[in-house]
Amino acid sequence: MRVAFFSPLPPARSGIADYSEALLGSLKPLVEVETFASAEQEFDATRFDLPLYHVGNNGFHAFVYETALEHAGVVVLHESNLHHLITDITIRRNDWDGYVRECEFEGGAEARAFAERVRRLEVGPDYEGVRMTRRILESARGVIVHSRFMRDEVREAGYKGPVAVIPHGAWIPQADRNGFRHKLGLDELTPLIGIFGFLKPYKRIAESLRAFRRLTRLVPNVKMILVGEPHAEFPVEAMIRSMGLASSVRVLGFAPIEDFVGYLGACDIVLNLRYPTVGESSGTLLRSLGLGKAVMVSEVGSFQEFPDDVCLKVPVGAGEEDLIFEYLNLLVSRPEVAKALGERAKDYVARECNWASVAAQYAAFLDAVAHGREYTQPDAAVAVTEAKAEAVETPAEYLQSWAVSPASASYLATHETRLLKTLAITPPGGPGDRILEMGAYLQITPALHSKLGYGEVRGCYYGKLGKSDHRTVTSTEGEPFECEIDHFDAEKDRFPYEDESFATVVCGELIEHLFEDPMHLMSEVNRILKPGGHFVVTTPNIAALRGISAILQGYHPGFFHAYIRPAEGSGEVDARHNREYAPREIYQLLENSGFEVTLLETGEFRDEPHPEFGWIHHLLERYRFGTELRGDGIYAVGRKTGAVRERYPAWLYS
Repeated sequence: MRVAFFSPLPPARSGIADYSEALLGSLKPLVEVETFASAEQEFDATRFDLPLYHVGNNGFHAFVYETALEHAGVVVLHESNLHHLITDITIRRNDWDGYVRECEFEGGAEARAFAERVRRLEVGPDYEGVRMTRRILESARGVIVHSRFMRDEVREAGYKGPVAVIPHGAWIPQADRNGFRHKLGLDELTPLIGIFGFLKPYKRIAESLRAFRRLTRLVPNVKMILVGEPHAEFPVEAMIRSMGLASSVRVLGFAPIEDFVGYLGACDIVLNLRYPTVGESSGTLLRSLGLGKAVMVSEVGSFQEFPDDVCLKVPVGAGEEDLIFEYLNLLVSRPEVAKALGERAKDYVARECNWASVAAQYAAFLDAVAHGREYTQPDAAVAVTEAKAEAVETPAEYLQSWAVSPASASYLATHETRLLKTLAITPPGGPGDRILEMGAYLQITPALHSKLGYGEVRGCYYGKLGKSDHRTVTSTEGEPFECEIDHFDAEKDRFPYEDESFATVVCGELIEHLFEDPMHLMSEVNRILKPGGHFVVTTPNIAALRGISAILQGYHPGFFHAYIRPAEGSGEVDARHNREYAPREIYQLLENSGFEVTLLETGEFRDEPHPEFGWIHHLLERYRFGTELRGDGIYAVGRKTGAVRERYPAWLYS
């Protein structure tokens, strides 16, 4: 399906531009997309199955709106009021007749009469009362919104066509918290509160500043930053001075997105309050939740739909300032509460609002509209959860029954925890499914058939391309198992399998051994997996508590970095590790390779306590670094969503 994607894109200072850029990264593997980011680009509607229009309430979207009226398509309505956009298209172009005509079309004779007064400069435009959405809704073949609140607004406006509620995608960014705090002149313990985005009155800034002033009397060292463009009619600097807060509050102004995210990361608490609302979502809110921040929102519009345990909600009106103060005091005086709130928030948006899931819902809705079918919202998360529930841990006794030699029994004793975990995260198969285990030692290989249900199990190992061994083994319980073990170089050879011929590939403790081109392996795995197939990866975690402890004490953080002493005789020696990975690098590796990450966890290689690393855990907590993903081993599952996105990602190749 060919889709014409209309939206402003960076460097436009628009939240929808940032949203569209993020969405495109996950949508392009699913549908054929061509972007239109300005009116200067020629558009031939006959070349596309469907146009997709991202419409917001400002002049950046004028070309999108005008094209949407000329060529019907799917409209992504980011808010339920477009009056500012229409004034940009009409009044700012000195088209007063057009403005009056649009008001009458939207609101009838009464709206026209008010518009005539606006023309005579007696009053300003009725921005709140006249929504200006009727015309674009009447031309739309389908509408996408981000909340049930917005769906109800669209229906209330009279739209009867197909509507999809697709969550606003969430960024899970990385931020150098301590680096940006140092830039602000703050130590690791000073409480820091932030307000982000355009500094307009509707962000409840006055109410927030008054509540913050009360907090400074209890916590004198607390600080606040305001990051975003000031509003010409809202003198926030003067307000700060008049409240006596000049030494505690800084207005940093507009910040490029890298700095914007850095300052978000520096904060302990983020205020994302707003009233009135027209159903808009907030990219800043999603970034804050993705960073695991304690966030306050106004209990209005779409923000009411977030679960109560991922953000604190403040009703607008009487008592608003009091509640902001009480919440701030709670979060500052009890940082463990703020931390727990942030952790739940990050887990929630990673699960419910990840870009891959959002893009999959876009693709399904666009396909349904293009072909005149009823849209059924996909629920990939449920399928993954059900698959994980079925793939429960194989009993250790079963694996032990296949350790029929002293060498295999010794290997299992060392790696049992990891092997059990690998089986637990591998999605089950069916009689018609094929699974490939890379680096097969026949430890878990039989269980892929007998416990997970795959009809055909194949293994592979390093060796000369074209060689294949037929392996047969019988468990201590008398259960036979046999499979083919193919030989090839996973970094250089084309894997000896047809395109899209496997449902699942398991790569356990292999990628850390690769010398020069891990993306060759990733590309070949993508090629041989069916669409929607799974790639299971396990590898040591260089960012584990053990690794941090080692490097702080002046030692190498790797697990198996030592050179191998030349072996006497012909005994086989395991290869050393050439590059060990951190969890977020595995996440990037999978995304670069065309996979949606459905699982990323760390855990132990052996089920043993490590009290000697308690001081590392304390250090991470003190400096507000994440204490998650610090186990010795990385366990990840990716689901194939499209072709390889980057053959040579810059973070991995020089």
